Amino acid sequence: MVRWLLFVAALVVLIVAVGGITRLTESGLSITQWKPLTGAIPPLTDAQWQAEFARYKQIPQYIDVNGPAGMTLAQYKFIYFWEWVHRLLARVIGLAFALPLAWFWYKRTIPLGYKPRLVALLALGGLQGVVGWWMVSSGLSPEAADRVNHFRLAAHLLVALTTLGGLVWTALDLRELRRGQAPARLNRFGAIALGILFFQLFMGAMVAGLRAGYVAGMGWFSLDAWPLMQGAFFPDGVEWAGGALHALVNDPFLTHFVHRWWAWVVVAVLVVMGRRLKARHARLASIAVHSAFGTQVLLGIFTVWSGVALWLAVAHQLCGALLVAATVWGAHCLGRRDQVGLGM
Repeated sequence: MVRWLLFVAALVVLIVAVGGITRLTESGLSITQWKPLTGAIPPLTDAQWQAEFARYKQIPQYIDVNGPAGMTLAQYKFIYFWEWVHRLLARVIGLAFALPLAWFWYKRTIPLGYKPRLVALLALGGLQGVVGWWMVSSGLSPEAADRVNHFRLAAHLLVALTTLGGLVWTALDLRELRRGQAPARLNRFGAIALGILFFQLFMGAMVAGLRAGYVAGMGWFSLDAWPLMQGAFFPDGVEWAGGALHALVNDPFLTHFVHRWWAWVVVAVLVVMGRRLKARHARLASIAVHSAFGTQVLLGIFTVWSGVALWLAVAHQLCGALLVAATVWGAHCLGRRDQVGLGM
């Protein structure tokens, strides 16, 4: 069961990366209907493609952006492909979790006390599908802008990453169970570390949804783009009319600013976590945590310098998912009940 859960977790990491491609290629609105079963089959004939394209032509993204730019059917097929792959992976993940779960349940091999947790993970997967369509629908109505609502995008990403964390934690608990050890508890320091990381992930989703990665300027190794923003430490152009909280989650300049500097709060906390892990003889977890946050910071900087190059931005999102898995692993190690002197 441990390998099964880790395999599903790897699929979640993959779909997070594909979701990044979907977002960056503006593919998320290319499929305008939600068909959980029949939608797994893409258009096969020219007539079917024309019908899909005709539906896409009715939404604001085409009317305001791609239509005036002269989008062709071939270009539409490209963005359709990435959204279709994204949805297909979601279906694969659902089957990869639900079918083995049903088998283990039938064979009565699920350890005592783990059925509710596994059902909760299954429910999170179902919720992710619902939230995904809720997000897409925000960009389809005639009153919508040419993109999905950024709050709904954040919800979609965070449900996926929460599911990933739950899969990793449960797999680690089952591994300890095989060794005759009790499940880990989430201690105070682990909860603080995960909470601080969660806020950073939320702000990253805000940056993605508001396309705030572009507001800092660009240029390889340009200090005006990083650590500065358009040549200043604090960017000009923040719209404060709605108040600080409104600006925090709606203004691309402030959202980007907070995301890039809150990252160092995350780094500081995870450095402390890494040291505690070394002291608890969990060196592999410590290496994973340090490697993940170090790579993530570098990818974030390079993404800004590149002007949000697709492959760097996708790598940044992929590494963010790996950072979640590594941090959950670290928090699990610190929460092991069979070790003495854990916690703050």
